[in-house]
Amino acid sequence: MSNELLGKTFKVENLIDYQENAVVSREIIRKETGTVTIFAFDKGEGLSEHTAPFDAMVQVVDGKAEIIISNNINIVEKGEMIIMPANDPHALKAIERFKMVLTMIRSN
Repeated sequence: MSNELLGKTFKVENLIDYQENAVVSREIIRKETGTVTIFAFDKGEGLSEHTAPFDAMVQVVDGKAEIIISNNINIVEKGEMIIMPANDPHALKAIERFKMVLTMIRSN
């Protein structure tokens, strides 16, 4: 866990910067029961299709992304969130630069 954040107020989108042609991540919380990670994606960058054994919630805090879950395309923008069900294939791509908070809960 990032101890410098404990007990302090901060703007989520200020925790990470964009990098040209890259995906950048910063883990905020790591516990046995789950993680919270912030990501910054440059326009056109993404994550290829994969699965995860646990539900994961994506909250977009800046920009816009295409998130595909089991072949269903979802456009998710700043202020919106989506839950990716455990074991369902999913992928995402930055329609424009975007930042997201990924919350993974490790239980069934």
